[in-house]
Amino acid sequence: MKNIDLIYSKNHNSFFDKIILKKRFQIIKIINDKIKDQAIHDALDIGTTADENNKSSNIIIKNLKNIKFFKCISDQEINSVFFKKKLKKSITSDFSKDEIKEFSSDLVVSNATIEHVGGLFQQKKMISNIIKLTKKTFIVSTPNRFHPFEFHTKIPLIHWRPKEFHRKILEILGISFYAKKENLNLLSKNDLIEILKSHNITYEIKFINFLFFKSNLIVIGKKNKKTITFC
Repeated sequence: MKNIDLIYSKNHNSFFDKIILKKRFQIIKIINDKIKDQAIHDALDIGTTADENNKSSNIIIKNLKNIKFFKCISDQEINSVFFKKKLKKSITSDFSKDEIKEFSSDLVVSNATIEHVGGLFQQKKMISNIIKLTKKTFIVSTPNRFHPFEFHTKIPLIHWRPKEFHRKILEILGISFYAKKENLNLLSKNDLIEILKSHNITYEIKFINFLFFKSNLIVIGKKNKKTITFC
């Protein structure tokens, strides 16, 4: 029985990894199409993972075109030589003027990180820091809370319920890690608009789909007078 469970678990994770990988290549295409006419010298990755075994890990930043210099900020120890400058620090922390000067970049990218930094206060702090670190363009992608399937827990629909109810159900099911707000706080399109509205920026929100529903939200912004479009 243990061997059967192990095989099921391996195949189960492999199935979802393939879906996530496909979604991330769709995000890569959106980003490359958006920046193809921009002169992007350097790019900063926010929330970089130290994991080098999973095919989807750091795949977005590593597949951006026509960029030669890459930096990263992460609360993990990043050893990859791909990144020429690395800062081990939470993106929700306060940044010094020297840190902002050293790590500010033409393009700042964060994929599947904002839903893991904590509550609304921490998410707003993350966006504020990303804007400070952005010279030209920033891109933040996150799963859509209102997709029927939740890819972290692999459980459908219960995340549509009020967040406290959702967390209590996860606790009952023994999924205590994702039951904590600091580990998983899913966002909707309206949540993102609420987080972004206090900043003097221009932005648009793009989507990719899975099973006929919007599965991922992609914010593409720059420092400017604020306007909103939906595609």
